[in-house]
Amino acid sequence: MQRIPNSTYRLQMHKDFTFDDAAAIAEYLYALGISHVYSSPYLQAAPGSMHGYDVVDHQHVNAELGGEAAHYRFSIKLGENGLGQILDIVPNHMSLGQENHLWWDVIENGSASRYASFFDIDWQPQEERLRDKVLVPILADQYGVVLSRGDIRVTRSGNCIFVECSGQRLPVAPNSLPAILGRAADYAHSDILNFISASFGRLPIPSFGDRRRILDRNRDKIVLNSLLHRVCLEEDAACQAIDRAINELNQNHDALDDFLNQQNYRLAFWKTADQQLGYRRFFDVNTLIGLRVERDYVFEETHSRLIEWIKRGVLDGVRVDHPDGLRDPYEYFQRLRAAAPDGWIIGEKILEPGEFLRESWPIEGTSGYDFLNIALGVLVDPAGLARLTDVYSAFTGEPTHFPSIAHDKKLAVTQEALGSDVNRLTSLFVDICEQNRDHRDSTRVEIRRAIREIAACFSVYRTYVIPDRDEITPEDRAIIARAIRQARENKPEIGADLFDFMGDVLTLRVTGRLESEFVLRFQQFTSPVMAKGVEDTAFYCYNRLTALNEVGADPARDGYTPEEFHAYCQRMQATHPYTMITLSTHDTKRSDDVRARMAVLTEVPDQFAEAIERWSAANDRFKTNSLPDRNSEYFYYQTLIGAWPLSPDRARQYMQKAMREAKQKTSWVANNQEFEDALNAFIDSTLADEHFTGELAQFVRSIEPAARVNSLAQTLMKHTAPGVPDLYQGGELWDHSLVDPDNRRPVDYTHRYNLLKELRSGLTIDQVTARMEEGLPKMALIRAALHLRRHNPLWFGANAEYAALHATGAKAKNVLAYRRGNNVVTVVPRLTLNLTGWEDTTLELPEGRWRNQLTGEVLNGGSVSIATLFEHFPVALLALEA
Repeated sequence: MQRIPNSTYRLQMHKDFTFDDAAAIAEYLYALGISHVYSSPYLQAAPGSMHGYDVVDHQHVNAELGGEAAHYRFSIKLGENGLGQILDIVPNHMSLGQENHLWWDVIENGSASRYASFFDIDWQPQEERLRDKVLVPILADQYGVVLSRGDIRVTRSGNCIFVECSGQRLPVAPNSLPAILGRAADYAHSDILNFISASFGRLPIPSFGDRRRILDRNRDKIVLNSLLHRVCLEEDAACQAIDRAINELNQNHDALDDFLNQQNYRLAFWKTADQQLGYRRFFDVNTLIGLRVERDYVFEETHSRLIEWIKRGVLDGVRVDHPDGLRDPYEYFQRLRAAAPDGWIIGEKILEPGEFLRESWPIEGTSGYDFLNIALGVLVDPAGLARLTDVYSAFTGEPTHFPSIAHDKKLAVTQEALGSDVNRLTSLFVDICEQNRDHRDSTRVEIRRAIREIAACFSVYRTYVIPDRDEITPEDRAIIARAIRQARENKPEIGADLFDFMGDVLTLRVTGRLESEFVLRFQQFTSPVMAKGVEDTAFYCYNRLTALNEVGADPARDGYTPEEFHAYCQRMQATHPYTMITLSTHDTKRSDDVRARMAVLTEVPDQFAEAIERWSAANDRFKTNSLPDRNSEYFYYQTLIGAWPLSPDRARQYMQKAMREAKQKTSWVANNQEFEDALNAFIDSTLADEHFTGELAQFVRSIEPAARVNSLAQTLMKHTAPGVPDLYQGGELWDHSLVDPDNRRPVDYTHRYNLLKELRSGLTIDQVTARMEEGLPKMALIRAALHLRRHNPLWFGANAEYAALHATGAKAKNVLAYRRGNNVVTVVPRLTLNLTGWEDTTLELPEGRWRNQLTGEVLNGGSVSIATLFEHFPVALLALEA
């Protein structure tokens, strides 16, 4: 029987919140109503990792979290408290570094490594100087400059010889050791050292994929290392000779350069990565290398521990990080489902507006971004959003056509951060054209520009065309055709024939070995283009209402109608009734409460416009050389409104990250110190100005009642719409966090458990609502909804029909209501800031006796006044009594 959670609670595990810390809150989580803890990745990650996505070892539990013993205690504690466990997993990539023994073996042995085929490395790139080498872009300056400064050195520890630079240690190729050991043998007059040196030099260089010879070579290398270890232990003269040879090598830059050129990696200035990197990364993060998880032995190596946990019942399911980075997501999910037939499997698939998860995928659903976007979208005022377009344009002078902004930012990221990926695709398509006489005269420059333009014109993260299975859906054909058509229009100078030929390859009208490889790699490429170009750039540039700038959203869209919300929920109930639904994640740019507050701005666009104009005029004296600019200032005021109260430290940290992501005035790779200093000074001065902060606080107070209604409304929707509700850590009370690391601040669970105990003691609803400032109504709502789900899981399951209910009367548009099966009715208000009363507005309840789970009131079926429903609490959760 499939192990479907009733609800999940996301915990971010790191060295400051370990397995034992998580175990300590198990009792609280169960009392709240949670059924499953949903843990961030906790296989061994890079040292100091605060998120766990930089895995270095799939066979071991992260030692910084407490290791195997603490994991066992944590798992036992969850079971004792009736809690299951879901784990976030990372199949797409691993972190580099000495802790990753697979990677260490690769850079030591190159394509002759046992693990060379584990990673997505191009061993034969276009540039001949990089063939059979891995680029390691870690130097702070040009290679020759760093070498001349003496900042690259060879060192020894026991029998192991390393290259050290930029605070990192790298192995040396066995075949290069004679340059050191041969000289040392002469100095020590050691025959055995001379034998070891010569033997290292004679190690074969098997061709890539020759598994038997690679294993034989590795065996011989191990034997030689053992001999060298023994020599270093037993012959002090030999050790001294080796150290002498190393010291001489370090003093001779020409000899050291020659030695470094013998390695299976090429040390390089960190800026070379964007254009010359020879391996697929996670987006543009050089330290996260792509895995070839489509290969059976790689899947087994990276998933054996996870599958063991699922089979033993330690885990009930997994959330798969970034499946769009995989070569064939469908095949991957099939393999995972076969290994865990009863597990709850969720994919972090980002869906663009109007896009839905492929029904053929053998998983329960997505990680919930699609829900959080439509849940907020139905709570904003479309007319107010349209007015905010004018407000934003007038205040900043910035362009407001988001599709053009997104296209330009995607195009820019293909030229800059993802340039090496484009180069790889270009070389592949050059070879394709060379084999086709109609296109062999297409130039590398034209091909590169065409690839960039088509990727920038993609409306979704990626398509799922699989050449080996001759598999392409009408949906994918339409997406590709639309991108090709738009690319042709945007770049007529390139020539329509090249775009059309590329479209024919992408849609399998032209096939072959190279063509298949291009299709698969291009699909892996468009995901980071969308993520880096839109989510991590355009979403920080187009700031009309930043609450709408969330993953998978269209920030230019003027909200969603109730009818669109109902249609979405009905489709989810029909196709993915056990998908994850959430409002905040570790990756959201703003928490649900920040977005709920900012949504109220659509109800007061003119007051907002007046306020920011007044604030800007008053704060102009705090600018330095007219910095920050108006767009950054507009973004700042929205941030303050959404997250208030906000300390200067939090504000500076967040604004620096946001402005660097925007890449308009500063960036991660080219810090503009003048701008950042001016921005920090502006933040400090404005937040120290009591007149400004007083006005800001008053503005927030004026919209806070409606903001809290929005928060309670979307919280109730999350717990009763089709799917499994997920709660991000700490979000059971008001939480006005911003993007990470702000949303990873410590959570006060002692305070939360004490509040929960008060709720369990029998507080009246009036006592609960009287403590609105503390967030007690939000916790009370979550507890009531979770316990209703716990005691009646079938009421929210695959057979629990979703049906819209429609209010009637003067304020009918301010009501969103729906029914789950025959047992649960949800009623929430919308657009409430200027709502003076419900007048004659009513809702027709199905027949029967309905108890409001939040107030205890009992209502009879038939026409019910909305004013009655919301008299004691802002939202209503009704359950049919037997």
